[in-house]
Amino acid sequence: MKSLLALALLGSSLFAVGAQAAGDPAAGEGKVAVCAACHGADGQATAPIYPNLAGQNAEYLVSSLKAYRAGDRAGGMSAMMTPQAQALSDQDIADIAAYYSSLEP
Repeated sequence: MKSLLALALLGSSLFAVGAQAAGDPAAGEGKVAVCAACHGADGQATAPIYPNLAGQNAEYLVSSLKAYRAGDRAGGMSAMMTPQAQALSDQDIADIAAYYSSLEP
């Protein structure tokens, strides 16, 4: 019986973590002001040297931002992106990724 209870508690805690980690596109829209300078508020880059983010896979955006934040991504625009990403929480990253992935490319 205790095993069943422990399993139920573990399962519900994993569900809560997953729900918390999910991004909110509406919240993300309010967090992209700095991003918009290069990537556009609508996810369409302001210059050809910057990637378009509209419609990009959310998991890819999350992993990229976390890699920049950790200093694990070098080259290219890392000198610009690393300081920007270091200012973001996990929830900020999830929200921004959810917002840009929700846009039409």
